[in-house]
Amino acid sequence: MMFTKSLGLAALFTTIASALPNGIVRRGGASGGSVQITNNLDQDIYAWSVTDQVGPMLVISANGGQYSEQWQINPNGGGVSIKLASDPEQHDVLQFEYTEAGDTIFWDLSCIDMEAGNMFTNFGFAVEPTGETSSCPSAICKAGDTACSAAYLQPTDDHATHGCPIDTGLSLTIGQ
Repeated sequence: MMFTKSLGLAALFTTIASALPNGIVRRGGASGGSVQITNNLDQDIYAWSVTDQVGPMLVISANGGQYSEQWQINPNGGGVSIKLASDPEQHDVLQFEYTEAGDTIFWDLSCIDMEAGNMFTNFGFAVEPTGETSSCPSAICKAGDTACSAAYLQPTDDHATHGCPIDTGLSLTIGQ
């Protein structure tokens, strides 16, 4: 993930991971935060969650299909990336990346693996906090915005990393 190096949290994550059993650890309970992805496009989106292991590819159905994931901890100390593509061959990947650090969830959107004219840029996407989380920012890339400053376009775009309370729910909507 782009922002883990800039935040210098590798040591913290290594310590956390060493205390956990092998494999993905999911936060339990209704108070844990999560991301919910909604596909408002007229075509399916392919999604898979990546920690130190690549999860199974899932299909988020067209016209309102949803996928949700509670915050996970990557056992190798890195972050988690939910990769979204318009086809199962994984072209033009939009990434929702996050890393848990104590009481904070750091997250970003990455467009680094997308080519010009991709469907995500063409139709727009946005991450917004759900509930009453006023201290958590939104990231909105409007339809056609090929230079959206709310997302990583280059590996050095650390301004696109956001931090929220760990129990925050985030909604990522594809197709505005």
